[in-house]
Amino acid sequence: MKPKGIFRKAQVLADFPQIGHPHEALPGREVRLLPYGHYRIAYLIKPDKNIDILGVFHGAIEIERYIK
Repeated sequence: MKPKGIFRKAQVLADFPQIGHPHEALPGREVRLLPYGHYRIAYLIKPDKNIDILGVFHGAIEIERYIK
């Protein structure tokens, strides 16, 4: 996987923030996961509709340890 590919995939979120799968790690916060190959881009949709990228994680990692 190329870092530029991950960056381009994340750029899709600017136009389609709901594209990722909902993640229940943080109740009351809209955290979603966008798959990219063997990786997952974790992001938060904030109340003002801006996006915060929380991290890029390999699919084998339990991201609950890192997203709090």
